[in-house]
Amino acid sequence: MKIISFYTNERLLIKKAIAGNPQAQRHLYEKHAPKMLSVCRQYIKDLEFAEDVMVIGFVKVFKYLDTFKFEGSFEGWIRRIMIRESITYLRKKQFVVFDDDIYERNTQNHISVSSDIDVEQIQMLIDKLPEGYKMVFVLYAVEGYKHSEIAELLQITESTSKSQLFKARRMLQEQLKEQKIIGYGTN
Repeated sequence: MKIISFYTNERLLIKKAIAGNPQAQRHLYEKHAPKMLSVCRQYIKDLEFAEDVMVIGFVKVFKYLDTFKFEGSFEGWIRRIMIRESITYLRKKQFVVFDDDIYERNTQNHISVSSDIDVEQIQMLIDKLPEGYKMVFVLYAVEGYKHSEIAELLQITESTSKSQLFKARRMLQEQLKEQKIIGYGTN
């Protein structure tokens, strides 16, 4: 007799979770929680607050699971919920300021990056960005959103999104230069 694992078919698992099966819900949570915590952490510096936001996000995932149409990636659907929850959290805490005057310095265009930098170092540098810069940078550079989508999501103009991204990149370049991780020139 061949035993088919209950958890190998995600579509079936989702349908069982919609029907209220706690084992299916738990398995979906356990499967996706580590990656979704990482998504929340990209926006929220403090790991404990990021965990709180992730849990709230999963409450919404299960509340609205019946609206998932099985079109596209389930993980992508959850990811969008986590991004929106992270942005909502930051707005409620009033951490987000979209100010064009926060950071103004001239930088050069030719940059070479050391390959010795790791993800944790990059995240620490991104965490140092002002929240408005950080949100636009992560949405654009990490999540792949377009400026029009970012503008709608954050309720800002497209030009503000582009400006915030430009300034975030410039600030990151300065941070990398200060830590001697990048150098200007043609290496």
